[in-house]
Amino acid sequence: MIEFQAVTKRFDDGTVAVDELTLSVQAGTITVFVGPSGCGKTTSLRMVNRMVEPTGGTILVNGKDIRDSDPALLRRGIGYVIQQAGLFPHRSVLDNIATVPLLSGWTRRKARARAAELLETVGLPVELGKRYPAQLSGGQQQRVGVARALAADPPVLLMDEPFSAVDPVVREGLQDELLRLQAELDKTIVFVTHDIDEAVRIGEKIAVFRQGGVLAQYATPAELLTRPANDFVANFVGKDRGYRGLSFVEDGELDVRSVDTVQVGARRQAGTGWTLALDADNHPRGWLPPESIADGQVAESSLVPGGSLHVRGTALRGALDAALSSPAGLGVVVDEGGGYTGVVTAQQVLDLLEHRREQETGRV
Repeated sequence: MIEFQAVTKRFDDGTVAVDELTLSVQAGTITVFVGPSGCGKTTSLRMVNRMVEPTGGTILVNGKDIRDSDPALLRRGIGYVIQQAGLFPHRSVLDNIATVPLLSGWTRRKARARAAELLETVGLPVELGKRYPAQLSGGQQQRVGVARALAADPPVLLMDEPFSAVDPVVREGLQDELLRLQAELDKTIVFVTHDIDEAVRIGEKIAVFRQGGVLAQYATPAELLTRPANDFVANFVGKDRGYRGLSFVEDGELDVRSVDTVQVGARRQAGTGWTLALDADNHPRGWLPPESIADGQVAESSLVPGGSLHVRGTALRGALDAALSSPAGLGVVVDEGGGYTGVVTAQQVLDLLEHRREQETGRV
């Protein structure tokens, strides 16, 4: 557990970066610090490993005041990941990962063996260990940065906007990888970002900071989206917070409907509505519009892209997005293996939400 007790950071020019911060980060969870630039979120993070010294208050890590620890020893016991990985360019990937174990007195053989093991843990082939950082993509460098932070198996991991320098597709993959690792390793993670979508996606608790280093709200993602504490939080979370809130509503009662389907490569008679094309494994491939071929063979080239897919048993946000992104206005629902199970409309999602509101207010 990490505890901030009335922690303040005031710089020599009188600027208050963090103002009386009090919160607890539960062990084995991901807590995200989020807010606009200059709000004190990174300063708060860096005070945990004493890269920035607090002006006042107390920070406890697992019940121990960080001021009672030598700063260098403290940092070796806390993993730290920064933007653009911060790797040593003149060292190989394996030697980068082995940095902290070597400083802690491990033999080179043991440290390198641990580094090779961690490459696989973060989803990279062991062969990359011989390369240098400049020979890796941005996403690979960030994974190496995570591996280096985990090398000495620290209980606490600090991550300062680690994924902000990569493109959106790579960023989503890195977020997925972090969630997978957390499920396996159960670390106490503090993650800094300026992106509320990233915060909602990975955080179990979110601390929203405002200018002046003031904590505006500390809550679960669902609470933050449905019950913002004040106008600042509401504006920061965004006007589409109701849509984001669907990420925390299960689709359990959502009924799927059937639609005309045809297999790619098969012959199809002209129809009056949209037809969903499937491959031989029952996976959706796209849509045939009503005015498409009459009595012709269905080819991939004649299909209209079908928008996103909703995996049955996941959150309603996926179902609504599938319906809104579909050219047919019908969101395609698939099972965990990607096989077609039916379709839903946006109205079905909205009706289900209304029904649940009525149940909650006692009108049903």
